[in-house]
Amino acid sequence: MSRMTSQQRAQCHAIIHAASAGCAVVGAGLAQIPMADRFAITPVQITMTIALGRVFNVELSRSAAASQILATTGTRLGRGVSQVLVARIPVMGNVVNAATAATVTEMLGWAVAE
Repeated sequence: MSRMTSQQRAQCHAIIHAASAGCAVVGAGLAQIPMADRFAITPVQITMTIALGRVFNVELSRSAAASQILATTGTRLGRGVSQVLVARIPVMGNVVNAATAATVTEMLGWAVAE
């Protein structure tokens, strides 16, 4: 069980959900262009990770935050599979890519916060 205070949990909630929503928008908008969303989503996830560190008074450099994100290779692999299978299908691909981007970011955010 986490030792987060209710205030820290609320701050994490706001940071993670804002980043997840942003990634969903990027994922939906760039679904038909292979790998294009990665270049927009990764900076959002790095910024989220740095912001989460601040909630706990931990200063993270961009490289430390990027290392944390690279540790989630499994979720990125799952995201890649979804892109190959359906991302290029108009509408359905946009929805799936948006949901996957948001879910991966949400999972990453809570993993970092915990």
